[in-house]
Amino acid sequence: MTLPRPQRLVIATHNPGKLREIEALLAPLGIACVSAAGLGLAEPAETETSFAGNARIKARAAARGAGLPALADDSGLCVEALGGAPGVHTADWAETGQGRDWSLAMRRVEEKLQALGPEASRRAAFHCTLALAFPDGREALFEGTCPGTLVWPPRGARGFGYDPMFVPEGHCETFGEMDPQQKHAISHRARAFAKLLAAWGG
Repeated sequence: MTLPRPQRLVIATHNPGKLREIEALLAPLGIACVSAAGLGLAEPAETETSFAGNARIKARAAARGAGLPALADDSGLCVEALGGAPGVHTADWAETGQGRDWSLAMRRVEEKLQALGPEASRRAAFHCTLALAFPDGREALFEGTCPGTLVWPPRGARGFGYDPMFVPEGHCETFGEMDPQQKHAISHRARAFAKLLAAWGG
């Protein structure tokens, strides 16, 4: 499937960390990006139970609201021993009522793992689904996964979210310790973007 490469693209996110990563991945293409937050678009309710479903909701809302092609990312951490949680509720585990506290979210994951005992698997994976939506109703999905292991205590101040407690498979550093360019080369988001770029013919 080949899709037209837009000249302008709405990034359907209000998350500054996610926006920075997506802009970095798109930078070589010369696509002018603007965020949904920058356009003053409201965040739609994410009512689906899958990454794909929630990505579609965000991309469709942004495409309709801006009248431009929109790209949404729904991603999260899935922990093997927790039955795939936090999964689509990844951001919810950071909610405090006064904003998101990712240190709290990481502690919640670790406390649940410790409650399972020392033999509990620390295997986990980051999953990413990209939804590209056009104002005329066309859309496409692209998925990427990055397996790894959780560590405690968290390490590194780079990245965002659960990055400081996640060591990708085949590496020794957490995403929070890695140079951003190194992370961009192997992350779940990068793997999904590789499929998107292929669909754009580049």
